[in-house]
Formats: sequence, structure tokens, C-alpha cells
Amino acid sequence: MTEFTGTLDFQVGTETYQTWYKVVGDLASGIRPLVTLHGGPGMSHVYMQSHSEIFTTYNIPVVFYDQLGTGRSTHITDKGADFWTPELFINELDNLLAYLQIKDDFDLLGHSWGGMLAADYASAREYPGLRRLIIANAAPSLKLWEQSMHHWLNTFPEEFRKMLRRHERDGTTSSDEYQRGMKEFYNKYTCQVIPWPTELDESFADMDENPTVYSTMFGTSEFNLTGSLITWDVTERLDRISCPTLVCNGHEEGAQDFVVEPFIEKIPKVKWVKFKKSHIPFYEDKEYYFKTIGAFLMAT
Repeated sequence: MTEFTGTLDFQVGTETYQTWYKVVGDLASGIRPLVTLHGGPGMSHVYMQSHSEIFTTYNIPVVFYDQLGTGRSTHITDKGADFWTPELFINELDNLLAYLQIKDDFDLLGHSWGGMLAADYASAREYPGLRRLIIANAAPSLKLWEQSMHHWLNTFPEEFRKMLRRHERDGTTSSDEYQRGMKEFYNKYTCQVIPWPTELDESFADMDENPTVYSTMFGTSEFNLTGSLITWDVTERLDRISCPTLVCNGHEEGAQDFVVEPFIEKIPKVKWVKFKKSHIPFYEDKEYYFKTIGAFLMAT
């Protein structure tokens, strides 16, 4: 398999940071590449590496990268909410596309937070080079996501919920009890493949190593959203997304049907597919997931 990695400069104001990337396949092949956006915010790209199968099966080059603040890109711990904005990550993506010389012809796939970023990116302004968009297991509004996660949290016993709330209130979320509780929740509503794939564990570990991005933009947890994205909402501009778009979700996850409904109702050229289980279909419903993604990307 042909692949290469590298870093490129990303200038923000007067400061210069590094974005790490990996390309699987040949960007000079004439085949339109797929650019992937990982979740978090603050996870690394590692858990999405199975998307290399898109190249293996369909010969479509795939671009991965670690968003600023995580993985092998520059870690920053001394910036606040005015720095960590969707605009920052939109600019980083534009910078990468220009550097790789693919900004005039590319497809985009975002998962979870990456899907939110993809929706923000595609609806913010016109991108003639964006040919196809995949919004996977994501929300058009953080308020909708929070409502959904509270719904799932309420399926647990009252004592369990009180325990999580107590640790979040007391600032003891690093305790073993809280961490075990969150893993129990995630096993049901994030990834039902038990034990978790090592790549998923690694991406969560990357976020735990430097939680700056997640805690600043989201907050303490999925159901205690206190970060700068609390009012984030692109619902009213989804009709600006002009390219063919695939929206997908699972049965037991944050991106419930009512959460993704605005995507389906407002994006003009949209297709909706539902996968088995929860939030990470490329682990939980792998064969159907990659068949569906490949067919969408290959459609004329």
C-alpha cells in the first residue's frame, strides 16, 4: 500500500504550528481523494485508520490528519475559547487542502465532531472543489446532541446518574469510579464492539493526554456541555450545502434520528443511511459501512 506522512506549517496570527497528515494512495493518480475529519474534539485520527479500506477496495486516495491540539500535530495548552473555534479548524483544513494541491477536487468525510466540522465547513461558504460530503454520526446543533445524550443517560439507574453528576460537580472526573461509569456508558452508546479496538483506545488516550481542546469546546462530558460550542448550530444554513451529501447514523447513539433530521430536511441533495448498533459503524457494521461509503463516492 502506498502511503506517506508529513507535517505542514499552519499559521494562526503571528504564531506557526504544525499539522501532521498521512496520505494513503497516490494524489497524482487523477482519482479524487477522500479527506477525513476525526472526532473529539481532541481525539486523534488513529481510530479512523480503517478508512484506508476505501483505497484498498476502490483505489480512492485517503487523507488523514490530526487536528491542531492532538495526536502528532502541535499540542497547545495556553489558549482559551477565543482560540479554539470552528473557524480555526476550517482554516486548518483549507491550509491542508492547498498544501496537498487538492482543494479544487476532493470529497470530505467527517465523523462525530468531525461531521459537525464538515457540516460547518460545507455550509459556511461555497467550495467548488468539494464534490461529495459524508456526515457520519454527527449533529447540526450541539443542543440537539446534548438532548440526545441526556435521553440515553436516563436509561441508566438513578444512582448511576447521581454518581456521574457528583463527580462532575466536585471536579473528580479523573476518579476510577467516574471513569468506569463513563466507559459503561460509552460501551452502550459509543462503541458496542467489546473489547474496544486498540485504535479507538489509542485515540481516547490521545484526548486524555491533552484534554484542552475537548474541555474548552465541549466541557466535562457529553451530558455536561459547558464549553464554547454550547451555542454552536448550523441548522439554518444547511440549505447552502450544494454537493451530494450522505448522512448516516446508528440506532443507539448521540446522533439519533431526531438529531440528524435537520440534515435530511434541509440539505438539497441528501441521502440517509442507518447502520447497526451505535456511534462507530466502521467498527460495528464494517462491511455494510464501507460498501455504502464506496458506492456513494463512486456514483456518477
